[in-house]
Amino acid sequence: MEAVVNQNPSLDLVEFVETQILPLYAAFDKAHNMEHVTRVIRSSLDLARKIGADLNMAYVIAAYHDLGLTGPRAVHHLTSGKILMADARLKRWFSHDQLQMMKEAVEDHRASASRTPRSIYGKIVAEADRDIDPETVIRRTIQYGMSNYPELDEEGHWQRFIQHMNEKYSVNGYIRLWIQGSENERKLNELRRLIAEPTLMRPVFDKIFKEEIT
Repeated sequence: MEAVVNQNPSLDLVEFVETQILPLYAAFDKAHNMEHVTRVIRSSLDLARKIGADLNMAYVIAAYHDLGLTGPRAVHHLTSGKILMADARLKRWFSHDQLQMMKEAVEDHRASASRTPRSIYGKIVAEADRDIDPETVIRRTIQYGMSNYPELDEEGHWQRFIQHMNEKYSVNGYIRLWIQGSENERKLNELRRLIAEPTLMRPVFDKIFKEEIT
């Protein structure tokens, strides 16, 4: 793929997304708020520049990837794709074929997806959505638990937390990385060392849990 000349998304597209799309994330939980989507956008653009992908496409895919959280979480990736495809305002910048590819990329971003993303754009947003910095992962998992299981005490949150860590991020977990040599690969190995030693993980959990409840 040839490298694109423009190293930033179009200014008018950025203005549209920042005023009309990103504010919608304020209604989501702490693990999927404005901080999260802006990080996914930043990571997507970094990967797109390295690969030579279309920055406008990568930018919008990242901006829309979690909008489906307005509905059931289990199908939010599919709902997000429908929201993107149905937004007629995007026709100002993209062709129908581009929008179809972008819709598929949003659908393919979910960490539990069993198949490889259908395009490089799906791989970009899937990789960007997997910021596997150990502290970030731990904090977001705790934040999600607090938002969705407020009835649990600290021990209950720990049990839910460690179960999720094992199911998703351990050596037997379902998470998959799609771009070889990424920073996520190194960070995932670091996180897996913590998961394999709960006596090392628990103090980290306790520290962040206390920060989140204060």
